[in-house]
Amino acid sequence: MRGTLIVICGPTASGKTQLAIKIAKKISAEIISADSRQIYKELKIGSAPPSAEELKEVKHHFIASRNFDKDYNAGAFEKDVLVLLDTLFQKNKYAVLVGGSGLYIDAVCNGFDKVPGSFPEIRKSLQDLFEEEGIEPLQKKLEELDKEYYTRIDLNNPQRLMRALEVCIGSGKPYSSFRKGKTNSRDFRIIKIGVEVPREILYKRIDKRVDEMMNKGLQEEAKNLVSKKTLNALQTVGYKELFDFFENKTTLQEAVDLIKRNSRRYAKRQMTWFRRDKEIKWVSATEFEKIINLCAA
Repeated sequence: MRGTLIVICGPTASGKTQLAIKIAKKISAEIISADSRQIYKELKIGSAPPSAEELKEVKHHFIASRNFDKDYNAGAFEKDVLVLLDTLFQKNKYAVLVGGSGLYIDAVCNGFDKVPGSFPEIRKSLQDLFEEEGIEPLQKKLEELDKEYYTRIDLNNPQRLMRALEVCIGSGKPYSSFRKGKTNSRDFRIIKIGVEVPREILYKRIDKRVDEMMNKGLQEEAKNLVSKKTLNALQTVGYKELFDFFENKTTLQEAVDLIKRNSRRYAKRQMTWFRRDKEIKWVSATEFEKIINLCAA
């Protein structure tokens, strides 16, 4: 084995970033972000990236490294991270992968099963449905055709919903059925650590984070991006709600309340995703010595 990849995962606002920095400093490792939104340069506030001070403490990769008008996905992330690990493991026996995007973490740790290709006519009909009736019909259809994947996916991401439905309808099989094959072997060890926070505390942290983002200028950031609102990168909590406010569909307070509610729901879906992985060892972020011992196991 060339080295050890320490995976730090968990729901939004659980303290993953601070814990990953603390661990990385202890073991002299660099950090790879597994966050599907923090990778974009334009999302400086709404994606809750590490602060400038935190980025100075430890070298981070895949933070504000791409423009959001160019498609990027978990498959590309897998390839890019594996190339990066080739370099990192030449310098150190450890690297730290941290984030809440379960699909990105799975891509690095396990690779992907072979999923059927595109079905253009089906995709076009789904796109038309989305443009005419919004995201709710897509959500209901996926729940009907693939209950398992419905419980894992970000239900506010229309591109992922349409891709899953495209495969379900085109193949006649649930999308999740194509994601259960043999995992790809890796030539490095993987240790997965999940950050666990009591629900009541987590929800308070989420609410506080949303208030802090609004104070930092999230409303202005979203306003500057409204012309790009159809991009996949902006189909995410924190921006969609404010876009509705700009279109007078809600008040500002209602938009903020919806961001908090949808962030809590997103955290719940993240936990549903991570709980299925029996390799994850769950700890409190305060149990630092225990975590270091797990890293060295």
